[in-house]
Amino acid sequence: MASLYTAPDGHCRCAWVAGVEAFLPYHDTEWGYPVSDDIRLFEKLCLESFQSGLSWRTILAKRENFRAAFDGFDFNKIAAYGDDDVARLLADAGIVRHRGKINAVINNAARAQELVAEAGSIAAFVWSFEPAPEELAEPQTQSTSPASIALSKALKKRGWKFVGPTTVYAFMQAMGLINDHATGCVMRARAEEMRADFTRPAMKE
Repeated sequence: MASLYTAPDGHCRCAWVAGVEAFLPYHDTEWGYPVSDDIRLFEKLCLESFQSGLSWRTILAKRENFRAAFDGFDFNKIAAYGDDDVARLLADAGIVRHRGKINAVINNAARAQELVAEAGSIAAFVWSFEPAPEELAEPQTQSTSPASIALSKALKKRGWKFVGPTTVYAFMQAMGLINDHATGCVMRARAEEMRADFTRPAMKE
């Protein structure tokens, strides 16, 4: 069973919240709640790719800088980025200045446009990989899953970059495709309620 952290309000949270002030509001108001907005989904995939080799604490602290630098993660705008934009981003000390990851965001923006044309929305595509309840492991006991491996392969097949199974699993946790709040976490029931009320987006026929 995943360990827990007792927050200042006396309620238990997932253990990863401990010691980082910014993690508590993120955990309580965002993490694990289902998302169908394509911009938010694209942003999260991008930020998870930037996190590779770093801590989420670093990325969360820079999230507003990333949003400003990447036009709010509007993939229709990012897909048109050129060499001047790459140079601008590499000079921006407010973000993670990694050429490969910056180029991956621009590439993935064009792939996102193609995915919308194919499936109707990014949301419809990624939610088609939501695992069945019987496929789920105990909360926070793994870093990949059959569903994250399958979604990673599907994205890579379509030309996406920096979307390995671990990155995709973290994305699925955060965007509510699974409820991975620890057993005993005060937000687990809330996440489950939101998932129950959530209308899954349908793929384009």
